[in-house]
Amino acid sequence: MIEIDVDLRNLLGPARDQGARPTCLAFAASDTHAATRGALTPLSCEYAFFHAQQRGGRSPHEGASWNDMLSAIEENGQPAEVQWAYLPAIPADLSQWVPPNDIGELFGRRNMPVAATVGMIRNSLNCGSPVLIVAMLSNSFFSPSASGVVEAQADERPDPNLMHALIAVGHGKVNGQPALLIRNSWGAAWGIDGHAWLTDMYLKPSLVTAACLTEECDVSCHTTAT
Repeated sequence: MIEIDVDLRNLLGPARDQGARPTCLAFAASDTHAATRGALTPLSCEYAFFHAQQRGGRSPHEGASWNDMLSAIEENGQPAEVQWAYLPAIPADLSQWVPPNDIGELFGRRNMPVAATVGMIRNSLNCGSPVLIVAMLSNSFFSPSASGVVEAQADERPDPNLMHALIAVGHGKVNGQPALLIRNSWGAAWGIDGHAWLTDMYLKPSLVTAACLTEECDVSCHTTAT
């Protein structure tokens, strides 16, 4: 039985699919940004990922760092998704992986760290703020139940090699246990339309870091790396 206390899914559009690329943080941060803007217009994950990797000197074939992603959104900003749509794969010639010249309006947003505890995440949700999180996964995460619940085995432990970015978008109870509703970036076929319930028992040992995106900021004062 699922009891819903807070549900912010209406702030976001349909769950998106990162495909085979290591871009979960770009998707989670982009959709958190869009939700905080109060508009259902998706923002360019490609643009955020590009600038995060430029900042960190990292390959587009590896995941972005937390700090680089948040800095990219604050200082480089993001255009609407249609201005640089997500690529199924990175071009073989990396010199071709650059933003379009006419990228359109850029939206920037500051961030505020949130203690990576279910209690603090729940407090932010109560204030109407989706929370960007990184958690360690375990095998059960890959196969939510038909009711959209991740049900871990008693001896299951989070794997530090399986770091994944998500968005906490609600909270409630699953069979009487406190739980968070999270949004994934594996498309609508995962869980219930791309969302699932994770109990506090599952999340407490799994959470790594968390943040809310806060006020809008002007990115025109920063030099945009290309």
